Amino acid sequence: MSLNETTDAAFADDVLASTLPVLVEFTADWCPPCKTIAPVLEQIAETERDRLRVVALDVDTNPETTRKYQVMGMPTLALFVSGEVVTQVMGARPRSAILRELEPHLAQAASSIG
Repeated sequence: MSLNETTDAAFADDVLASTLPVLVEFTADWCPPCKTIAPVLEQIAETERDRLRVVALDVDTNPETTRKYQVMGMPTLALFVSGEVVTQVMGARPRSAILRELEPHLAQAASSIG
């Protein structure tokens, strides 16, 4: 499994308009930590699919979105809830650390939807 990808053109539909929270990985082909974190994000996408979507955005081919969210380092993980960034995680982290960062926002989003 690999992550779904989004683009500058599709970002509004894929991320900002999503009813579920969306974790966006700002990534690049040349980024070794991005390759390290990819399987972790695939696991999160699978185990959390009822509460969260996970997508990848290539910073080299999508400079508009990268610039808009002032992403300077890769990988950067940005959690969008109702079209707004609620938290960001910089760098490759273990699954538990990523989920710990996301959990309060996912719980809050679930309670506001449900």
